[in-house]
Amino acid sequence: MQKMRLAIAGLGNVGRRLLELIELKREWLCARFDLELVVVGACDSTGGAEDSAGLDLARMIALKREKKGLVSYSTRAQREMHPRDLAGLAAADVFVELTLTNLKDGEPGLSAIRDALAHKKHVVTANKGPLVLAYQELAALARANGVRLLHSATVTGGLPTLNLGARDLGAATIEKFEGVVNGTTNYILSRMAAGESFDDALKSAQAIGMAEADPSLDVDGWDAANKLVIIANAVLRYPTTLGDVSVEGIRGVTQDDLRAARARDQVIKLLALAERVGAAYRLSVRPTALARTHPLAQIGAGMMGVIYHTDINGTIFASIQEHDPYPTAAAVLRDIVESKR
Repeated sequence: MQKMRLAIAGLGNVGRRLLELIELKREWLCARFDLELVVVGACDSTGGAEDSAGLDLARMIALKREKKGLVSYSTRAQREMHPRDLAGLAAADVFVELTLTNLKDGEPGLSAIRDALAHKKHVVTANKGPLVLAYQELAALARANGVRLLHSATVTGGLPTLNLGARDLGAATIEKFEGVVNGTTNYILSRMAAGESFDDALKSAQAIGMAEADPSLDVDGWDAANKLVIIANAVLRYPTTLGDVSVEGIRGVTQDDLRAARARDQVIKLLALAERVGAAYRLSVRPTALARTHPLAQIGAGMMGVIYHTDINGTIFASIQEHDPYPTAAAVLRDIVESKR
């Protein structure tokens, strides 16, 4: 039995679910992969704990469900432990970085990921910020140190968009990528298509926890643009920054627009698009009227979907419906297992 020792920075919605999945899938991982996952260090905003023999996952899960910080884990828990402290933890094989996305400077995740890669540790992350701001640097650092940087959870949660494109279509040229990659805007547009105003649809999304109190990252198109940057770098192998993407959100979509689209037998979606032009790609995120027969036009509220148009693998469509953080946590778990290979 191989033991894989994890250091986890960030125990929010995704981090807590990851702990639960590690417990739930323990026997399955042992039987299928001959693998035992041991969490030797973890931290949240209150502090952290470490134990080379393994922390008590049930206790950590109970604390998080009670909305208590990890500083309450034991009398030996540290009141201050930062992601960078875990990135260099000698007992860990894999650094799992799940802190909140920060698109201004990528911190604290960016520095922690750099440190972990420099310490020759595999990195698994669900944090878009460091990848949007420094993808090429981090990928080069991973290669230079002979370790892996795995991040499939950063795009469309549990839907394996990056794995499908980078691994399964690895021999193909991707002529075009289309995606409804932001579930919040898709929910809002679906409610608006049913007759609700933008404001009412947004309030509904906030009421069910799908939209943040400040929804600008979603409704102004930036979350979708961030995901498109990661797709461009990781799948299309096209070095891209956020400044390379033309971005328009959904605030300007009106009921008149939706009625006009419906009269043409079309549906408006916030579409992330990469179109191959010579050796480059033209990248955009904008509300787009799609024929009702288009696969992405049929993506309902709360769903996400992607299409890869290729030269030798045909046209591939995949979608997901997820209502909670478990599929994203499952993608993190998938990457942890993949780091073993």
